Amino acid sequence: MEHEAQARFLAVAQRSIRGRQAITDAGKQGVCLADGSEHRICRHGRKHGKPGCQRRTDATNETCTPSAPHHLPTFPIHGKGPSAVSMLTKLLFRRPKNAAPVGRAPEGRRLYAIGDIHGRLDLLEGLLSQIVRDDAERGGPVGELIFLGDLIDRGPDSAQVIDRLMALQAERPNVRFLLGNHEEVFLHALSGDAKALRLFNRIGGAETILSYGVSPQAYADADYEQLHRLLVEAVPASHREFLESFEDMIVAGDYVFVHAGIRPGIALADQRPADLRWIRDQFLNARMAPEKRVVHGHTISEEVVELPHRIGLDTGAYRTGILTAMAFEDEKRWVLQEHGSRVAVAA
Repeated sequence: MEHEAQARFLAVAQRSIRGRQAITDAGKQGVCLADGSEHRICRHGRKHGKPGCQRRTDATNETCTPSAPHHLPTFPIHGKGPSAVSMLTKLLFRRPKNAAPVGRAPEGRRLYAIGDIHGRLDLLEGLLSQIVRDDAERGGPVGELIFLGDLIDRGPDSAQVIDRLMALQAERPNVRFLLGNHEEVFLHALSGDAKALRLFNRIGGAETILSYGVSPQAYADADYEQLHRLLVEAVPASHREFLESFEDMIVAGDYVFVHAGIRPGIALADQRPADLRWIRDQFLNARMAPEKRVVHGHTISEEVVELPHRIGLDTGAYRTGILTAMAFEDEKRWVLQEHGSRVAVAA
């Protein structure tokens, strides 16, 4: 079906570019050589006029045998040098040199990866209920949960999300967490880093501070030094210890789970934590297939993104009201989503 669709597209492209005969007639001639000469493709019982055809003749019985996948058709292209159609043919029918991993979960395990929550306790509760039901209905291995980071900021209930996930980890030891860039900034702000506190305040940290019981008036009246004191007093030590225990990367089967992405061309073992939590365009636009298929959050998209080198699960819960999880078992993947109301939150 894929080649049929490509062939139909090429027929249109050929007519628009060259105004020549349709693809169905194209198999009667061969692609011109660099010197401008022409030759015919072999038919049963007919030999080539020139070597190097896309089809060749068997020396014994002179039957046509393919030298390219699926014995693809060639096109009547004349004139010296490459043409638009020939280049288009090579582009569509070429086989990638660096094919991305197909993607298989570890044998005997079922994984659920959960995208960025950003303080939406309501969506988290609904999605966890869906995961529990899905896991029970499928039977077999008990599902393992991987949270991709950015539990906090922007949404209204960051402190409550942390409480809920600490309780979840106590109930289910097979729950793991990746440190997102928002948790990283939060921890630096708690340690007294003035620059981190300013950044935290700009990227949705105000909602987090208020979720810990700091009054809007006290927050508005505080300078940065006072704000740091308010934050340290309000955040329980158990929350800080919980966030400090988060991981940078989780490798499972043919997948690698990170918060933001990986730096292309760098082995997984050599990745910098800063890239794992902050990288964006260099990873999103990469053309080189990584060692394993990357499952990540961090970059918001309207829908789940599935590309050869990556799967993006951040559907912008804090502003769209959609929190997404993807399950992995053997070579299967499926999506679970919790839909709730949109809320007015920080940008």
